[in-house]
Amino acid sequence: MRLDSASMRITAFRALLADEFGASRAETIAHDHVFGVLGGRTVDQALDAGIPTKEIWQAVCEAFEVPPERR
Repeated sequence: MRLDSASMRITAFRALLADEFGASRAETIAHDHVFGVLGGRTVDQALDAGIPTKEIWQAVCEAFEVPPERR
């Protein structure tokens, strides 16, 4: 599953995160990892702040060096 559209539903975003990292690690990343490019927010905080899922996914991919073919 890749993110190609300008927007993505949060449920699809969470599924993408779980597909890439596994359910447990995805939950930990979303709750605990702070991303400077997201204003010092976690994924969960960024979602709550209304930051577009595409922008959040790009931040996750950069931070965790997800290969371009899986972005």
